[in-house]
Amino acid sequence: MATRHALAELARDYESQFGRSIELVSIGGVDAVRRVRSGESFDFVVLAAAAIDALAASGHVDAAGRVDVARSEVALAVMAGAARPDITSERSIRASVETARTIGCSTGPSGAHVTRLLERWGLRDAAVPRVVQAPPGVPVATLVARGEADMGFQQLSELMDAPGIDVVGVLPPEIQDITIFAGAICVSARDREEARGFLRFLASPRAEKSKRRHGLAPAT
Repeated sequence: MATRHALAELARDYESQFGRSIELVSIGGVDAVRRVRSGESFDFVVLAAAAIDALAASGHVDAAGRVDVARSEVALAVMAGAARPDITSERSIRASVETARTIGCSTGPSGAHVTRLLERWGLRDAAVPRVVQAPPGVPVATLVARGEADMGFQQLSELMDAPGIDVVGVLPPEIQDITIFAGAICVSARDREEARGFLRFLASPRAEKSKRRHGLAPAT
């Protein structure tokens, strides 16, 4: 889901430049992995690199054709118009987390990072009852916009331009977590050559502007 807006734009660019259309199915990473493992016919899949590596290890995607597509930072958001917490340091973010009524996070890499931060701060037991986890495929921004979470952590690309929220900014370097999103050809692929061409396009310099426009950066 973190790459869906950039991928949609890049698929249109690819069709314009090469005359070949790409049909995208954007779903949560958990569901994407499940569907690929179940043998559904997809030409390629784009997921967090760790998930791609796991699918390669289990023989569901071609490890040799793996391509790093983009890198993504974790950001923090609040409801539109709400007071913005200080996110300039680890200490200030920890203080905000300690006083927040509810904390929104995802089932993806950013959610796993929030769990690690709570453990690092010794807050996991105290904070768990206040953590609201968005179901797979549901943006954390939705929880924040509805008031179900006072603050939400997720990939910047998922929070950008979401209605009803204000993106405060990305986490400071000392607690930032960079996720690399990668693509790979599925063993069920029907058009391997076209899939390989599109993945090369996603990793090429021609894709950089679209990635940055949607809160992502080139993988290298």
